[in-house]
Amino acid sequence: MPTRPVRSGRTNVVVVGDSPTARGIRNRLRASGADSTTGESGADPVRFAGARAVVLVGHTGDFARVTSRRAAERRGELVAGLEQDLADAAAAGVEHVVAISSAMVNGAEPDRPVINDDEPRQPVVDDSYAGDLLTFEATIERVASTLADVLVTVLRPAVLVGPDIDTLMTRHFEAPRVLTIRGARRGWQFAHVEDVADAVGVVVAAGLTGHLTLGALRDGEPDVLEPEEVTTIAGMRGIDLPAASAFGTAERLHRVGVLPAPASDMSYAVYPWTVSASILHDAGWSPSWSSEACLRALLAQIRGRVGVAGRRVGGRDAAALGAAGAAVALLGTAAIWKQARGRR
Repeated sequence: MPTRPVRSGRTNVVVVGDSPTARGIRNRLRASGADSTTGESGADPVRFAGARAVVLVGHTGDFARVTSRRAAERRGELVAGLEQDLADAAAAGVEHVVAISSAMVNGAEPDRPVINDDEPRQPVVDDSYAGDLLTFEATIERVASTLADVLVTVLRPAVLVGPDIDTLMTRHFEAPRVLTIRGARRGWQFAHVEDVADAVGVVVAAGLTGHLTLGALRDGEPDVLEPEEVTTIAGMRGIDLPAASAFGTAERLHRVGVLPAPASDMSYAVYPWTVSASILHDAGWSPSWSSEACLRALLAQIRGRVGVAGRRVGGRDAAALGAAGAAVALLGTAAIWKQARGRR
């Protein structure tokens, strides 16, 4: 629920890190920046000196870096860095911590209802990117609960897009075809990083706390593109597969190293996870970007790239995998499975 805003002479917002998401928020807000940490030193009261709010970015939009390391390594570094960031914020007397997560933490499934603010997270136990975001949120809540007089807000955007933002969701549109699951309809709602930055501004100004969703809206309601609209705008054809075939093949290909993300992450590309953004909307936040505008910007950004269920390919890889992908969205084909077996 909204809380009474904290008033002070501080106006500075500091955005931590240099990921695509952090840069997008920083540029929009014309905010200060701070380097990420590895959590190897004591609390530093100087690092965030003079800041009213600190923005911590869990949903970095840097998919290549995420998939280049094992989950345990990623999460260990994430926890240590967050503990350091929050200790430094407390030492500097920061009033508000805003964390950028994703509505992925609420899960995606067939016929999923719209995700409302403050919905509980769904547990993830594998090495998925959603699991990283769960770790991010849980760590912030654990440490922040020990800090007095610090407001904490977690923002959970829909599918994030913007300059240089690279995620499993954006790579879904690099595939030769849009994958759909037989019997399931997946509407697409996007959130532009500029609108995320504007939401940060509203949150800090109004003193909002809790877990707040955000995404493109139309007349205050979720702005969702139907599957037919998506394929028409993207100029792509769809490929419809049974759930067991798609997820089973994806998991096998992940185990042998062909696909960078586990099959559980694929659910976010084929099942809905639309958000309400109701608290932000009621507080006066109004997104500038529609879902269609977000999709068109995404398509312009990825033009010329070829992706394989999250794995970006080129050259020989494109020749070996692209034709098969055009047939069945690069899942369940004999050509790819033969290549996967050869890597064992």
